[in-house]
Amino acid sequence: MDYKQAIAESLAGCGISENEIKELIIIPPDKQMGDYCLPCFKFAKLLRKSPSDIAGSLAKCMHSSEVFCKAEAASGYLNFFIDRNFLVKNTVDEILSSDNYGASNQGGGKTVCIDYSSINIAKPFHIGHLSTTVIGGALYRIYKYMGYNAVGINHLGDWGTQFGKLICAYRLWSSKEQILSGGIKEMLRIYVKFHEEAEKDKSLDDEARRQFKLIEDSDEEALSVFNLFKEITLKEVDKVYRRLNIEFDSYNGESFYNDKTAAVVKELEDKNLIKKSDGAYVVDLDKFDMPPCLILKADKATLYATRDIAAAIYRKNTYDFYKCLYVVAYQQNLHFKQLFKVIELMGYDWAKDLEHVAFGMVSLEDIGSLSTRRGNVIFLEDVLDKCAQKALEIITVKNPQLENKEQTAEIIGCGAVIFSALINNRIKDIVFNYDRVLSFEGETGPYLQYTCVRANSVLNKAKGFTCGISCESLSEIEFELCKLLGGFKEVLKDVIRHNEPSFLTRRLIEIAKCFNKFYFECKILSEKDNIKNRRLIITAATLKTLKIGLKLLGIKIPDSM
Repeated sequence: MDYKQAIAESLAGCGISENEIKELIIIPPDKQMGDYCLPCFKFAKLLRKSPSDIAGSLAKCMHSSEVFCKAEAASGYLNFFIDRNFLVKNTVDEILSSDNYGASNQGGGKTVCIDYSSINIAKPFHIGHLSTTVIGGALYRIYKYMGYNAVGINHLGDWGTQFGKLICAYRLWSSKEQILSGGIKEMLRIYVKFHEEAEKDKSLDDEARRQFKLIEDSDEEALSVFNLFKEITLKEVDKVYRRLNIEFDSYNGESFYNDKTAAVVKELEDKNLIKKSDGAYVVDLDKFDMPPCLILKADKATLYATRDIAAAIYRKNTYDFYKCLYVVAYQQNLHFKQLFKVIELMGYDWAKDLEHVAFGMVSLEDIGSLSTRRGNVIFLEDVLDKCAQKALEIITVKNPQLENKEQTAEIIGCGAVIFSALINNRIKDIVFNYDRVLSFEGETGPYLQYTCVRANSVLNKAKGFTCGISCESLSEIEFELCKLLGGFKEVLKDVIRHNEPSFLTRRLIEIAKCFNKFYFECKILSEKDNIKNRRLIITAATLKTLKIGLKLLGIKIPDSM
């Protein structure tokens, strides 16, 4: 049930529109103040009354309803108390009768393009790519769940002078056989070596530029090496994507848009938006308090901005998106402000539909800042392997008789890594700690997985329950748990509204904590039949909600732990 809508309907005819009421309803910080609360301060000017008088009047004109047991006016607020029996019955009935609890058609099939992960060809898929990958993956699944046509785009970093450096290094210090056997680690080795040697021999940079020019000119031999790098990279990173439950609909990277940038430059020229500055070509954004957006270098080479403008236009023409999201670290804030402003100046009204979904950085406690050039990187595959291994060690101690320990450890380890990047507000920097993310207690992925296993174990021991629920001797913790479950749908809407998956992770943790409190405080299997049945139904509703939430985050649940 949409309780906010029910409140708005119960106040119909009070002189304020249902939409105005619904938009202002909040959940009070103290449950003693009610389950929902309507601040009346914004109505003072409209109704020419004090907020306290308005709240009192609204309380009196509220229509009777089976949903709310009472409404109280207090200091300019109108507080609503849901009938407990109604909430419990309504919530568990809806969860258990629905195949996709919380799903909606609010998207109406509108297309949302989500640009995430965007790994670089021939470079490591490292820990720094974790946030963009799992935040983007979570948004992709949640948008789909909420009725949107989500298009996942992996905007590959597959263009630029670094490929000239790599080909130069390949010819000097490697071979096809070494690349095939060593994969990305071999590419990283020669990339690092190139920068070391280029500091001593500046002619290497000239040779790298020459090699990249061969790629730009479609030289057959240079392209064959470039395509070999790309093929091996995608094959290796796909293994990581499968472990993280990540998928894409498009792998169009920078090279795909290279032949589309000339049209962008011409359009900027035709609209008198581009000018020459110190030999380069820029769009002046001084009046918008931004530095100029660099479109072409002095040698007429394109840049990120040029290709990103071409990509945005291509995506609009191809997908006619309702929104286009860029899940990219906050270090690129200025780039996207410039990008969106230039597209707006070009006369495209859909520039307002472009959004930068920024996030903080990920680092490890025992390593400094990452640098591919220095070889100072931590492969994400190695992080997943280490977490799976540590999970196996924990399982071996806690449950040595468990079957399929390796498979369970993989599920726990990968789930822990995913959850670690989603538990906090996405803009927050993350310091990754293996012991913390793998803890079976606290706000972690393993804690949620263990809660699911515990709930499933209770239901298996009970061997079923009957439909219909009695609210006899309903405890406070049962009501609180059902209230959290009932708010799951609104949380998914909030995720979409703010592009913030941590709203979902926080709600799942709240549900898990409340369920575990319920598990320890309330008898379940040993209670008399009607109470036992209700508590089994609540357990089943909890398990189903947690499963749905974790699936939307890309986290699997083991059968046992």
